[in-house]
Amino acid sequence: MAIYPDAIKRTLAGSGLRSTPQRYAVMAFLMEQAGHPTAAEIFEAVNRVDPRSSRATIYNNLRDLVRAGLVREVAMEGRAARFDARGMRHHHFICDRCGNVEDVEWYKVPRPAAGSLGRRVLRECELIFRGLCAKCAPRRASH
Repeated sequence: MAIYPDAIKRTLAGSGLRSTPQRYAVMAFLMEQAGHPTAAEIFEAVNRVDPRSSRATIYNNLRDLVRAGLVREVAMEGRAARFDARGMRHHHFICDRCGNVEDVEWYKVPRPAAGSLGRRVLRECELIFRGLCAKCAPRRASH
C-alpha cells in the first residue's frame, strides 16, 4: 500500500492531533502493516528508522491514536494487545492456541433495541471471534 505523507498529516489534523515525528512514524508504520503488531513491535520498528522515540512516547501516541479513532486496539486475553490502523472496516478472529489475529470481513451487527443499554451511549460495536485458526485446528481425517 502506498503511504502518502500529506494524507497521514491531514488524517492526524482532522482528528485534532498534532503531527509530531513520533506520532507520524507510528501511524505510517501501522498503515503499512497487513498484520496486527504489539506496542513493543511498533516501538522496535519505529526506532529502527529513528531511534529517538522512547517506549513511553510510543505507548502515549498509540493511546492518543486509539482515542482519536484512527487506530484500533485489539484486546488479547493474557497477551499483549495488538493494534491496526483503521482502514476498511473489519472484525477480528483470535486464535486461542497461537494468538494469531486475523481480519474477518465486516458485516453489520444489529443495533441493540432502544433502551436496552440503559443510559449508555453506543459509539460502535466490534466483534471478536475466538477459536482455533486454520493452522491450529485439528485436521479431520478424510474417509
